[in-house]
Amino acid sequence: MSQLKKGAILSYVNIGLTNLIGLVLTPFIIRSLGDSEYGLYVLIGSLIAYLSLMDLGLNNTIIRFISKYRAEGDRAGEQNFLGTIFLVYIAISLLIVFIGVLFYFNLDRFFSKSLSVEQTDKAKIMFQILIFNMAITLPGGAFTAICNAYENFVWPRMVSIIKYISRAIIIVAILSFGGKAISIVITDTILNIIFITITIVFVFKKLHIKFGFEEINKKSVKTIFSYSIWIFLLAITSQFIWNAGQVILGTVTDTKTVAYYAVGVMLGSYYGAFSGAISSVFLPRATQMSINNTKSEILNTMIRLGRISLLILLFILTGFILFGREFIMLWVGENYKSSYIIAVIFMLSYTIPLILSFVNSLVEAYNKVRFKVTVYFIFFPLGLILGYYLSKEYKEIGMMLGVSLGWLMAQIVMLIFYHKGLGLNMFVFFKQVSHKILILVVSIFILSWILNSYLSSNISLLILKIFTYTFLYWAVMYLWGMNESEKKMLKIIKK
Repeated sequence: MSQLKKGAILSYVNIGLTNLIGLVLTPFIIRSLGDSEYGLYVLIGSLIAYLSLMDLGLNNTIIRFISKYRAEGDRAGEQNFLGTIFLVYIAISLLIVFIGVLFYFNLDRFFSKSLSVEQTDKAKIMFQILIFNMAITLPGGAFTAICNAYENFVWPRMVSIIKYISRAIIIVAILSFGGKAISIVITDTILNIIFITITIVFVFKKLHIKFGFEEINKKSVKTIFSYSIWIFLLAITSQFIWNAGQVILGTVTDTKTVAYYAVGVMLGSYYGAFSGAISSVFLPRATQMSINNTKSEILNTMIRLGRISLLILLFILTGFILFGREFIMLWVGENYKSSYIIAVIFMLSYTIPLILSFVNSLVEAYNKVRFKVTVYFIFFPLGLILGYYLSKEYKEIGMMLGVSLGWLMAQIVMLIFYHKGLGLNMFVFFKQVSHKILILVVSIFILSWILNSYLSSNISLLILKIFTYTFLYWAVMYLWGMNESEKKMLKIIKK
C-alpha cells in the first residue's frame, strides 16, 4: 500500500483516536478542575491559539515549494529554500515571545470584569508556559511539513498517535494526584519538546534533508511570503471565527459559559477534523493535478473523495443528532446541555465544506487563496458581530448562531467561485456525491428516531443503541448506497 493511502488511513485513525481520547478525557478533566478552572484553561488556550497563527502559513508553503523543487529535480533550490525558511522561523519565534510579553502585562485589563484575582494569577502562569511552548512548537511543525512534502505520511502520523496516547496517560495520572490546569500546560510543553526532537532526527537521518544558506536573499523571502501570507490570512480568519467566540464570551459573561461553549465547539471540531485528514495528504497531489490534469479528471477525483467523506460525515452527524444529547448528559452532566445545540449547529454548518475538502487543496494549488481570504474577511466579522449581540440575550447559543451564519454566507460565495472561478461543475458534483446516499440516510434516520423516542436511556442502553445504529447504517450503505469502487476500498481498509 502506498504512503498516500497509508497516510490517509492513519489520518483517520489519528482523528478517531484523538476524538475518542478527548471524549474519555474531557469529563475527567472537567470534574478534576471544576467548571470555572476548566473554562479558564480553555480561555487562555484560545488566546494562545491566535499566536499559533504566527506560523504565517509556512507549513503549507513548505509542502508546495518542496513538491515543486522535487518535481523539477532542483536539489540546490530546495536546500536554499529550507535554509531561508529556517531563518524565518527563528524570527517568528522571537516575535512570538515579544508579542507574548505585551499580552502578559495586559491580561489584567482584558479580563478585569470576568476573572477574579486568583484566576488572573493562574492565567498569567499558564500564559507564560504556553508562550514558551508556542515559540518551539511552530518551528518544530516545519519538520512535519517536510515529511508531508516528501509524501512520507506514515511517520508523522504514527508519532502523533503515540503522543496523544502518552498525553492521555500522563494527564490522568497527574490529575489523579491533585494536579490542576497549570500541570496540564506543563505536560503539553514537555511532550511537544520530546516529539518535535524525534521528528527532527527522522527528517535528517531518514529523508537526508540539508539546509542551504548560500543563496539566501530578499527575493527568496519575498517569493515565500507572496504565497504564504495568504495561507496565513486564511488561517487567521478560520481560527478567528471559532476561537473569538470563546474570548468574547469570556469578556461579557463568565468562565462557566465559556466552558459550555468550548465543549460544544470541541465536539464540533472533532467532526471538522475530517477536513484536515484529506487536505493534509492531498495537497502535494492536488498541486500536481492542477498542472497535469483536466478539469473533468479533477472533478472525478473530487466526487470520489466527496462520496467517501459524505458517507462518514452523515454517519457521525445523524448519530450525534440522535444520541448526542443523552451522551452529553451522561458524559459531562446536566450543566452542559447547551453544548449539544452548539455542537449540532457547528456540525451542520461544517458539512458541505468538509465534503469539499479536496477543493481546499486545489484553491492553494491554483494559488487562489487571496479570493477565499477576502470572502472570509467580509463575512466572518459580520458573524462575530451578530454573535456578540445574540450572546447578550442567548449567551453561548446566541454566539454560535451568529458565528455559524457568517460561516455559511462565506461558504455560499465560495461554492459560486468553485463553479465559475475554478470551472468545476458543482451541480454535477453534488448530484454524483449524494447519489443514493441522501435518501437512504433520511430513511435510516427517521426509523431510528422513532425507535429512539420510545426508549429511555442509561449508559448501557445508549451504547447498545449506538452499536445498533452503526450496524444498520453501514449495512444499508454497503448493500444499496456504495458503488463498487467504494466497496472495494472498504475491503482494503478492513484487510
